[in-house]
Amino acid sequence: MKLQRLMVVIDAEHQQQPALQRAVEVARETGAALHLLQVEYHPSLESGLLDSRLLDRARETIVRQSCEALRTSVAHLSAEGLQIEVDVRWGKRRHEEILSRVAVLQPDILFKSTHPSSALRRLLFSDTSWQLIRRCPVPLWLVHDAESRGKRLCAALDPLHSADKPAALDHQLIRTSQALQAALGVQAEYLHAQAPLPRSLLFDAEVAQEYEDYVTQCSREHRQAFDKLIAQHAIDRAQAHLQEGFAEEVIPRFVREHNIGLLVMGAIARGHLDSLLIGHTAERVLERVECDLLVIKPERKG
Repeated sequence: MKLQRLMVVIDAEHQQQPALQRAVEVARETGAALHLLQVEYHPSLESGLLDSRLLDRARETIVRQSCEALRTSVAHLSAEGLQIEVDVRWGKRRHEEILSRVAVLQPDILFKSTHPSSALRRLLFSDTSWQLIRRCPVPLWLVHDAESRGKRLCAALDPLHSADKPAALDHQLIRTSQALQAALGVQAEYLHAQAPLPRSLLFDAEVAQEYEDYVTQCSREHRQAFDKLIAQHAIDRAQAHLQEGFAEEVIPRFVREHNIGLLVMGAIARGHLDSLLIGHTAERVLERVECDLLVIKPERKG
């Protein structure tokens, strides 16, 4: 993973900018350039009742003033020696404007602050963070709080691909975690949560009698797959953790108990209809963890 260009979404409606703070921390360690993107939009300036030229001038004025204000707010970082580019644009659909700039700039990481959002907003796809989890093609670093929770990161792995993701994605998560460990001086941990089919779902008496054998075999398969994956990357056994339970329960608990500051997870897209479910585990985990989340998509072939 390269760390040369970092793109940061600036939330104009919030005074605090956790994503910017985290990106600055990474840039100080790596020398990466920062591209700050702020998307402005005011419904009142979309009215068809006003002269289009006046509306255009009003929008241009807002963009220019916001750009000047943003440049002033980060002047101390430029004076520090950080390479910073400021970009303010007008856009009704914020996530689409962000994705458009990502496609052009191809940043190594996109940083975005997270803010509480209701289940209804997620259902209606109105929250930018959830749209980016589903659609952002580059690593997406969602920053939970300006103050980092710890100097450790955790990669959530799935060596048996129960989430129907490509095997290569686990290797990608590990390589990304190792790169961040080397570049940022953080300790990387590797976690796999495995949960056998609950006994309560087995209604056939004959099958139920074989349940213990099934659990033993299931655990053995997960252990073998996890050990094989870890061995391919020369990871210290002390950094590899196989725990029993559902991912949405095991991962948040592990994050709390091990003082994890960054959780690295994979997400996939399988088609138009399935896009409703992309990042499903990541979404449930994000609601329960109090650390940053780095979402990785499979590398594009060709």
